[in-house]
Amino acid sequence: MAGIAALAVAYVLSQFYRSFMAVLTPVLTTELGMSKVDLSVASGAWFAMFALAQFAVGIWLDRFGPRRTASIMLGVFAGCGALLFSAASAPWMVVAAMALIGLGCAPVLMSALFIYARNYSPGRFAVLASWTIAFGTAGNVIGAAPLAEAAQIFGWRTAMVALGIFTVATAAAAFVFVRDPARPEGATGPVGLSGYAELLRIRWLWPLMPLTALNYAPATGIRGLWSGPYLADVYGADSLLIGEVTMLMALAMVGGAFLYGPLDQIFRTRKWVAVSGNTVTVLTLVVFALHPMPGIAASTLLLVVIGLAGGSYGLLMAHARAFVPAHLTGRGVTLMNFFSIGGVGMMQFATGGVVTAWSVPGEPTSGYVALFAFYAIMVGLALLIYLFSRDAKPEAVKA
Repeated sequence: MAGIAALAVAYVLSQFYRSFMAVLTPVLTTELGMSKVDLSVASGAWFAMFALAQFAVGIWLDRFGPRRTASIMLGVFAGCGALLFSAASAPWMVVAAMALIGLGCAPVLMSALFIYARNYSPGRFAVLASWTIAFGTAGNVIGAAPLAEAAQIFGWRTAMVALGIFTVATAAAAFVFVRDPARPEGATGPVGLSGYAELLRIRWLWPLMPLTALNYAPATGIRGLWSGPYLADVYGADSLLIGEVTMLMALAMVGGAFLYGPLDQIFRTRKWVAVSGNTVTVLTLVVFALHPMPGIAASTLLLVVIGLAGGSYGLLMAHARAFVPAHLTGRGVTLMNFFSIGGVGMMQFATGGVVTAWSVPGEPTSGYVALFAFYAIMVGLALLIYLFSRDAKPEAVKA
């Protein structure tokens, strides 16, 4: 349990690092001259490096186990990235720092899911995965109002130094306490990247991939990148107000992950729970696109709904896991996570271009109408493809 606790704390950091720039938007713009495109590229660099690392992470989990994989990558890359961020004097340094942090955070959640898949019954996987994500999403809360307060009191550079030191300490705890699961008896199979080729031949995974890639994108993209510029441009919000609103959205994301966890057991379906939740996301984005300036209270409510409905990641991972053979557990979870984080990263880059292209001087809502509509269209298309997937009825939970 101490090992799982260490990975859970590490995942809090992972969630924090993917979302904290929304709160620092005003100071990064003022001090470093970062534009909306720069912010989009920096945020996208985190997700791009995180996604590309999944292939190596999957191989290393199957070969070396989660203890060394998670602790070494988190301590070396994420720790150094946070310290580089604290010393940034130009936008390119922020981009480089975010890329290093993304690389370091890449194995954290996958290490926990690997342990769950190996050590616990399949019926528990969705709950364990969703609730770990819910706990880790507390990093979004830390990245909201508390970070804004710390940045004002101590300065954002000092806050980032402290975070870098804490990241290295968390990696050390993971190295000490995480225990690698036993290998499946008699398990043999393809080595290295050939295991991914075997996974890609499993046709039941294909309809899951688009929604896995996009279900998380609106919540994390808006929360971690666009909520700050939207609130500042449309309502003239300062860092403290942005922190308060995004903290509510972050709390909704925590609640959403907890809520999705047991729903497959309650309704005896994974597919239709995911369909229902993602339909709510699409409808909320459509409302936002049609009414981009409904007032700060209504905007906050819509952001909360997006955060609440966007927590189906753990459920979709459980859906995919039902089709993955035991000897490819590490590569199975990381392949699907590649689509998830890769989709978010691509959307971070894409939305920067969308907002810039559709922004009209003197009309602060114009770029955000395009943003919300773009998210709605992309998730809606992925949801249509997911309708052709094979349901994976959840196994009964064993005592």
